[in-house]
Amino acid sequence: MSETNTRRGIALMIVFTLLVAVMDALSRHLAAHYNVFMVVMIRYWFLVAFVLVLAASKPGGIRRVAGSQQRLIQIFRGFILAAEICVMVVAFTLFGLVQSHAVFVCNPLLIAALSGPILGETVGWRRWCAIAVGFLGVLVILQPGSGVFKIAALVPLGAALMFAVYGLLTRYVSRKDSSETSFFYMGSVGCVMLTPLGLWYWEPMAVGDWGWMALLAVVSALGHWVLIKCYEAAEASAVQPFAYLHLPFVAVLGVTIFGESLPTNVIIGAGIVVGAGLFTLWRERLQG
Repeated sequence: MSETNTRRGIALMIVFTLLVAVMDALSRHLAAHYNVFMVVMIRYWFLVAFVLVLAASKPGGIRRVAGSQQRLIQIFRGFILAAEICVMVVAFTLFGLVQSHAVFVCNPLLIAALSGPILGETVGWRRWCAIAVGFLGVLVILQPGSGVFKIAALVPLGAALMFAVYGLLTRYVSRKDSSETSFFYMGSVGCVMLTPLGLWYWEPMAVGDWGWMALLAVVSALGHWVLIKCYEAAEASAVQPFAYLHLPFVAVLGVTIFGESLPTNVIIGAGIVVGAGLFTLWRERLQG
């Protein structure tokens, strides 16, 4: 991998994290006024249109891209991602953008912890120590046993666990299926799953909010496209540390737009979690 491509991949990852932060802020705004299933369903409608156009442009078209040797796993993978998105959007409305992501950022540590039982990978004592330190950081954020602890804080933790399972299943299916196939199932399964729920909870949307909804759909599709280009340009291990920039981007939006605060325990805890996560990624790169 050339240095030029690596720099391009890093730049694309930074753009992706910014787009996701904007997407999360838009989701938080819309979910505060409308049903979560409806908001995520409309987002998926635009996403699946993007997925189908992308699949149709590949040699062999949609039929070839939809062919999978692991169809049941692909379907479950698409299901768990759609469920995770709904849970995380709920977390935004209950716990705020900043604190939700401060907890969710433990996702790489959960992936490291679950890579043994799910993928059969060996997790050494150094990585287990990093995982333990990272979860101490999560406890600093959540403050269990204190008067400020809220049960809502467990919602983003559940979303992080679901996303970790999704990430590990993505790794697993990549052994036999192409990235185009995985992308196809991610979008189509989520759309099929959420459409009945979203239509059941359909409610009229103000004209101005349709503009925000359209922007959310465009940013979501653009984000997925940027991420694809990012991984085409550079290895995942080279760009993954820059994904942590999502947290400061979200913090800026949460504080400036939604008037959220940055408690000291959240700053300290997030710093511990990010440090442990970066160490885990570094160990993974050494072993790779």
